[in-house]
Amino acid sequence: MSAAQPLSLREAARADMAGLAARHPETFRRVTAARARGVTVILAAIALLGFGLWRLDFSPGRIAGGFGQLVHFLGLMLPPDPGTWSRTVLILRGLAETLAIAFLGTLLAALIAFPLGFLAARNTSVNRLVQFLSRRVLDSIRGVDALIWALIWVSVVGLGPFAGVLAIMTSDIGTFGKLFSEAIEAADRKAVEGVTSAGGGKLAGIRFGVLPAVLPVMAGHVLYMFESNTRSSSIIGIVGAGGIGLMLSEMIRTLEWGVVAFIVLLILVTVAVIDTISGRLRAALAGVQPR
Repeated sequence: MSAAQPLSLREAARADMAGLAARHPETFRRVTAARARGVTVILAAIALLGFGLWRLDFSPGRIAGGFGQLVHFLGLMLPPDPGTWSRTVLILRGLAETLAIAFLGTLLAALIAFPLGFLAARNTSVNRLVQFLSRRVLDSIRGVDALIWALIWVSVVGLGPFAGVLAIMTSDIGTFGKLFSEAIEAADRKAVEGVTSAGGGKLAGIRFGVLPAVLPVMAGHVLYMFESNTRSSSIIGIVGAGGIGLMLSEMIRTLEWGVVAFIVLLILVTVAVIDTISGRLRAALAGVQPR
């Protein structure tokens, strides 16, 4: 009996598996349609990656050979050297200008995108046509990089920080509009239903039902984008849109590698400080303890 008992358990397990396979053939099939599609997508992605690397002349040998040159440049950049006192003042003034460009551009973009977010959200838009057109306009603006907007605005208003503010503002309108509309659509409908049941109209539902829920989320987005735009403002300065980027480009062009290292280090420290402050403010808005 003891030798026959395990055999009967195996047979019962095989019978159960056979029954499950008969009832759910798709699950037990080795090659299902979903698995075939998944494998096809993975193979297509690998093939596309290989084609792209070949078409763009990607060469691991060139990268390995360039490491020596990279080490050489790093050696030239050490130690960081701000240069003369007058140059240090110019660098700090350029950094302050960069921060001003990022702050003003982010703030103006948030103010303009605030009503656009309500027009682009399904639950607060006037109608489907307005919502569709608002989404497409925001997508079109967001599809152009801030550096391209900087080139456009430099051509329109000339060199200087004003063009930088306009570039950051224009680029962020599309980003803020999308983020704001998604936050509005994700807001809890119960508060709006409560306002409506108390006799409030659509505007009252938005004012008292939607806004209190989405304002902390929007503020968090604005703080994060200010941090990101500090880096972007450093880049757009290279094309003449003001800020420290113009001086960074000039130092690279004149091979002042010690000054380049000092400017890069200054930017990194500034972004780190803004990131810390922004993270604490976002955590306070979300009601969680900062890390």
